[in-house]
Amino acid sequence: MKQEEKQKLAEEAYEKAVKYELDYGCCPQCVLATVQETVGIVSDETIKASHGLSGGGGLMAKGACGALTGGLMALSAKRGRDRDRLDKGRFITNFKKGRELVERFEQTFGGITCEELQKRFTGRTYDMWNADEYKQFDQERGNQCAHATGLVTKWVIEML
Repeated sequence: MKQEEKQKLAEEAYEKAVKYELDYGCCPQCVLATVQETVGIVSDETIKASHGLSGGGGLMAKGACGALTGGLMALSAKRGRDRDRLDKGRFITNFKKGRELVERFEQTFGGITCEELQKRFTGRTYDMWNADEYKQFDQERGNQCAHATGLVTKWVIEML
């Protein structure tokens, strides 16, 4: 695929991922579903398995941003080590691409955890298990989580 075509595909993926996040939520699933629809490589099972990674893992905000983890899963779907090759080395190429994604994300957003992004986007953190706080977070963040979801998806398409 020519670079120009890949860039166009990445821009389209950005728009689709943003829409999915705004319409459906669950940023890792939005990244993976968009990658699946754009270039393949991601199975329905992988999308399902990413569900619990939303909101920094279990909606607790303590772990990596769900969009970022979705992006890492997409890169691994392409370059990761297969089950039957666990004893065949570490497959460092996948880690290099993952590192590149994490570093780019951190440089762009000033952190990698859901908690750090909540603070960046709204000035505070929220208990996403409290319905009132989640509603407030949803209002305060605007489209910033959707933008992060779109950017990760765009970057992944560019990196594949």
